[in-house]
Amino acid sequence: MIYEGKAITVEVSDGVAELCFDLKDDSVNKFNALTVNELKDATAAIAADDSVKGVIVTSGKPVFIVGADITEFGSLFGGKEDELAERIFGINDEVFNVFEDLPVPTVAAINGIALGGGFEMTLVCDYRVMSEMAKIGLPETKLGIIPGYGGTMRLPRLIGADNAIEWIASGKDQRADVALKAGAVDAVVAPELLKDAVVSLLNQCIDGKLDFKARRREKQEPLKLSKIEATMVFETSKAFVAGQAGPHYPAPVTAIKVMEKAAGMGRDDALREEAHGIAKMARTATAKNLVGLFLGDQLLSKKAKGLAKQGGKVERAAVLGAGIMGGGIAYQSAAKGTPIIMKDIAQAGLDLGLSEAGKLLSKQVERGRMTSAEMAGVLAKIQPSLGYDGFDNVDVVVEAVVENPKVKHAVLAETEKQIRDDAILASNTSTISINYLAEPLQRPENFCGMHFFNPVHRMPLVEVIRGEKTGDEAIARTVAYALAMGKKPVVVNDCPGFLVNRILSPYMGAFMGLVKRGVDFVAIDKAMERFGWPMGPAYLCDVVGIDTGVHAGAVMAQGFPDRMKYDFKTSHEVMFENDRLGQKNGRGYYAYETDKKGRPKKVVDESVAELLAPIMDGKESMSAEDIVDSMMIPMCLEAIRCLEDGIADSATDIDLALIYGIGFPPFRGGALHYVDDIGIANFVARADEVAKNAGSLSAMYEPTEKLREMAASGGAFFG
Repeated sequence: MIYEGKAITVEVSDGVAELCFDLKDDSVNKFNALTVNELKDATAAIAADDSVKGVIVTSGKPVFIVGADITEFGSLFGGKEDELAERIFGINDEVFNVFEDLPVPTVAAINGIALGGGFEMTLVCDYRVMSEMAKIGLPETKLGIIPGYGGTMRLPRLIGADNAIEWIASGKDQRADVALKAGAVDAVVAPELLKDAVVSLLNQCIDGKLDFKARRREKQEPLKLSKIEATMVFETSKAFVAGQAGPHYPAPVTAIKVMEKAAGMGRDDALREEAHGIAKMARTATAKNLVGLFLGDQLLSKKAKGLAKQGGKVERAAVLGAGIMGGGIAYQSAAKGTPIIMKDIAQAGLDLGLSEAGKLLSKQVERGRMTSAEMAGVLAKIQPSLGYDGFDNVDVVVEAVVENPKVKHAVLAETEKQIRDDAILASNTSTISINYLAEPLQRPENFCGMHFFNPVHRMPLVEVIRGEKTGDEAIARTVAYALAMGKKPVVVNDCPGFLVNRILSPYMGAFMGLVKRGVDFVAIDKAMERFGWPMGPAYLCDVVGIDTGVHAGAVMAQGFPDRMKYDFKTSHEVMFENDRLGQKNGRGYYAYETDKKGRPKKVVDESVAELLAPIMDGKESMSAEDIVDSMMIPMCLEAIRCLEDGIADSATDIDLALIYGIGFPPFRGGALHYVDDIGIANFVARADEVAKNAGSLSAMYEPTEKLREMAASGGAFFG
């Protein structure tokens, strides 16, 4: 052993040095400050040992290196932009370049996930051998930054500018076969053959059969593209990627610009260009919020996994109601490996549920993500039933029948008699109180809410709702089931609308208030889409269903009459009365046509303006900025009330629920991050100003007393 640290060890045997990443007291390897410093020291130890003829780089864990330690980004990215750029270049110059310049050949053994800095470490090596089970990639643009340990410099020289742009701009993981075809790795082998293959390749270098120095120079010299070729590649890519990423996500285009500027440079100048690029991105609000989202997601996942351990594994489940929602739940459960009984009172319902699952699976087969045999295996895990056969052997039952309190009461009470005393009964209700639904049950401690968002297979969030009598076991097992289904469970307390729909309701109220004032709903949609929402409020109502919106609005008006009960006829009510239900019947705020792929395409329907004219106060023109403030302030204030009321445990839970449940713009970090970015004092002042023109909706714009106190004291929701 010529070097032994807390993250890296180096042993030498027969002239071969094995530099092994094995971070103590952690389940994965990552590039934290400790690891970077130890890599510098370990490299120096190798350089000082004259017996070393070559180096293999390995991992002592199932993964190679998962990337940088995101928790250290706050301290790493502090300071001025130029100072940060110099700091990042210094790490490259003093650590990674020194390793790359060792006078002996180096080969990386990629045994598992190698992402970000982990993949960049392998690029520093002369050769790479990859396990067929491993994955590589540079996901930095998903965090609003760009690679910083040489990824934008070395990868284009290794696999070509076109491929490198695609890999870096998308941030996607790459399979072993894809990596080999692109030239990112030199060989792919079975996991058990990896070590032998790496040593064999290294020996070929030592014996002179492979010219590792020539291979190394290729990575360090300017990119082999003519000026015309470079212009074609980079300009075309910038235009395409800018269109895909949108104006709120500058990192992918910045990465391309860095690669373009560095194309004619040698290694060190190219790395300086990269350092300035990442320093620029690291200072953006987008990067701050996306990194915060990543860390928040880790915290949420850790909390959910801790709960799930208490609940135990769900071996078998059941869903009541086999419509679109029930079929989606059955599909998601079976696709992730948990067998499920799908019960309905009519064969037509079962046929619909199975058809829904079949459609989703067929798409997977068409896209090459699943074989026909695998599809058949998933369908076999869904047991359709008109009765309660097998219900005495399930761990969790999800009720997903029609959103009618009396029907749900009857179904839940009947089902409770058919299941084990320790089985958990959960309701997929979006609006009805869990406390109310628990009233007819004999074991309310085993009952909770499990609110999926539609479409089930796409929306990550599941709200697990705790009623007054819900026991910890019910919450824990329901969380375990949600995790098993590949979902993001957030535990919330019972209240009208629960968490997400409660927060969404004032947003929709603000929309209807603007329409009443005479603001064009198309202009509102455009303003909110430019703000970052995947769709504006009118379009969202059409997608969800106007009837659903009217029903939810009635529930919220009853629950919070002071700020969610309106003293005017709403645009939703006008749409509903005129049988304009949205996409489900082809007409709502917009009319819908079918595009070439068979998907509904919205078009402006001039007749809607005539329908809405009688409920409008007149015509009002409003700037996009004012529209955004009018829409976002009530939503953010309701999120703050939910935090103050203890509906959710933390500001992080609320922000993530909004992002995963209704597509709150991720680059803004969530409603409470958004308020922090504005500044609480500024937000309160703006809320008071907008409230003056809100008329009967002014209560929605009223900051809470606690928020005013935070504004006065300079407080924030996040540190």
